[in-house]
Formats: sequence, C-alpha cells, structure tokens
Amino acid sequence: MNAVRLLTPTAPVENHPVRATIPLASSKSESNRALILDALTGFRCDLQNLSTARDTQTMIRLLKSTDPVADVLDAGTTMRFLTAYFAVTGQDKTMTGTPRMCERPIGILVDALRTLGADITYLNNDGYPPLQLKGFQYTGSNHVSIRGDVSSQYISALLMIAPLLPDGLVLYLTGAIGSRPYIEMTIEQMRYFGATIIPDWEARTISVAPKPYLPKPYQIESDWSGASYWYSMVALSNDEQTEIELLGLKPNSLQGDSAIAAIMRSMGVVSQFTDRSVRLTKGPAEPSLSWDFTHCPDLAQTVAVCAAIKGIALTLTGIESLKIKETDRVLALQTELRKIGSELVEVEKDHRYQIRPRIADTHTSPVRIHTYDDHRMAMAFAPVAMQRDIVIEEPRVVDKSYPSFWEDVARVLTVELIDEGQKYPA
Repeated sequence: MNAVRLLTPTAPVENHPVRATIPLASSKSESNRALILDALTGFRCDLQNLSTARDTQTMIRLLKSTDPVADVLDAGTTMRFLTAYFAVTGQDKTMTGTPRMCERPIGILVDALRTLGADITYLNNDGYPPLQLKGFQYTGSNHVSIRGDVSSQYISALLMIAPLLPDGLVLYLTGAIGSRPYIEMTIEQMRYFGATIIPDWEARTISVAPKPYLPKPYQIESDWSGASYWYSMVALSNDEQTEIELLGLKPNSLQGDSAIAAIMRSMGVVSQFTDRSVRLTKGPAEPSLSWDFTHCPDLAQTVAVCAAIKGIALTLTGIESLKIKETDRVLALQTELRKIGSELVEVEKDHRYQIRPRIADTHTSPVRIHTYDDHRMAMAFAPVAMQRDIVIEEPRVVDKSYPSFWEDVARVLTVELIDEGQKYPA
C-alpha cells in the first residue's frame, strides 16, 4: 500500500526556525464556477490561474468532450454543475461517476431541473446517479423551490444557468441555508460576468434576470481550503519563531473558508496580509473554542485534528453535511482521532460535537492514518507531524484538490514515500 511518512522536525529551532513560502494551489471552488460561466458565454473568457486539482481538470475535460458519457469520477461539484449545464444547453448525456459518487444524492437538483424543463431519467436508483439527460424544453415556469440545508452546490448549479432561461429564475430557499458563503461566491462571480441577480435573504429568495453573460478575463484566487492545513502547521509547531507565507490570498475573499483566519486566531495563529500574501506567525491560544461550521464545513476536519493535538476543548456544530461527502467524514474523524489519543463525540444527539483530547494513547509511533479515499482526511492529519511522526495512507488522494500538497509540505517536513524509499526534494 502506498503511503507517506512525515517526520517531525528535529533540528534545533534556534538555528533552523520553521519558515517557508508556499505557492498555494488556486481555488477549486472559484475555478469550477468560472468554467461553467465561461462555457455559458461560448468559451470566450480568459480564465487565469485555473486550479490543477483533479476535480477542475475533470470539469475542463468534460466541458469540451463530445462523448455521450460524462464520467465525473469522484467530483461532486462537477457532477452537480455539469448536470445543470448539460440540461439547460439541451445535450444528451449520461452522467456517472465512481461507486461512491453514485451513492451521493442528487434528487433535489434533478427535481428542480425537471420543473424548468429538463428531461432526466435515473438509470439505477431514484435520486442518485447515473442519470440520462435527453434535452430541455422550457415549461414556462421560472419559480422553483429548493431546500437550502442539503447542498449549496444544488443552488449554485441552478443560479448559474438561470440567465439562459427565457424568463430567468426565482429561487425559493426552504429550511436552513447552509454554506451560504459558497452561494454568495456564485452570485458575485455571476455578477462579474454581467448577470443581474438579487438575493433577498430575509424573504429567502434569489431572483435572476434573463440576460446573456458577458465574456471577460477572470483571475482565480488561491485556495483558502488549502491554506487551512498551513494554519494548522503553524498552530502545532513547537517553534515560536515559525513563519509561513501563503501566496495569492486576499483579505476580502469570496471564499467561505477564509473563516480559517478567525478560527485559528483562537488557536494561536496570527494572520498579517500583504499585497501578495498572508503571513502566519505564532500567538497565544485559547483553552476552548466553539464554532459553527454550517458555512465552512470543509474546515471542520482540519480544525478538529488541530484542537485534538493542542488539547483545546472544541465544540463543533453545523457538521451534519460531512456525513454525505467523499466519505462519512464524521465517522472517519472519530475513528482516526482515537489513534492520536482523542475523541470526537456527539453531545446528547443535538448535532453538537466535542473534541475530547488526550485520552489514553495506546498506539505506537508513527500512527498510521487511513484516508478513506478522501483528500481532506489526508491533509487534515498531515500537520500532526509537527508534533509526532505520522504515516498517511494513499497520499495521492490529495490530487482531487491540491496536487502539489506533499511537495509543499516537504518545504517544512521530511516526506518519505515509504514503499519506495524516496524523499521529495525539500
């Protein structure tokens, strides 16, 4: 089994402080939205700094492909965005993916697209891929209701195609609205490309006028989700002189995961923005922290692992959506955190979870972390190596969102491919 061993820094910190400049991967979330919007202009935009993540590269390939089968592999965003795009543009496509992808629900989006006029059939189980798309005949109804508490990607997928509908779209959101920053990211990118879109959060409606997109150049920001692992590295470093610079981040980002700067301030990381980056240094940490991850669920794993190692009493809410991601991330966290002497427990079944750090640790070093074919499990646990040697199984799962992750980690830690005896260059 392929794996990497990460070795804790052993050099005297006074002579070799932990310092690095990291050319972060660009935002997969921004890239994937920009690609759909570009496609809706007839591929006439100049998109700069597109993500090299596997999900984004899959999106690029499938948008240009004439193959009748669109295999998204394990890319949930790609599945949802392309289903809406292929539907509204009247293409005949079979949408499919990995076995796990075909276990992830899509019925809410399909129902909405059918209301608008899409001809979509389930090929196996109702509510799940694979799907057969057979064109689009507008029904004349531009009012759609959709739950806001399942996946913001359904909402974003519908919003992005809305300007192409003859009467635009009025989207009614029911229930709680989760991951709202991702919806707001979609809205701002749509506006940049010329859409007229009016959200009324109190009335729980989003109105989009029928209006063609305008082709324009667009620069993708670096990825705040990817930045979170470096925040954790700094938080867990024993070197008080640690300084890590993350290139390409903005203080007023469209990305919801920029919340990591506020979260990690309580965990001992100070952020200082420059004209090209954010510089991370050590600061005092609080003994406890409560955070609602409803609008930034992709940060939960990183923060949970960091709190467990630092001994911070962390209370997490808003993480129910993690159960239907690449894996059941709540269960995966519970299993792997026990290996590093901690527990993630649900409190009274009210959807609050707590990190209970420093239970009896019976595992020998280095601990071996299973990644469950989930890129964020691999990267969330990597910073543990700032405190102790650790082995991460199936390390190439990071290709989904941050292909250069291990090369970047090698700027701070020794990274060994233990099956091949190979080290990444520092």
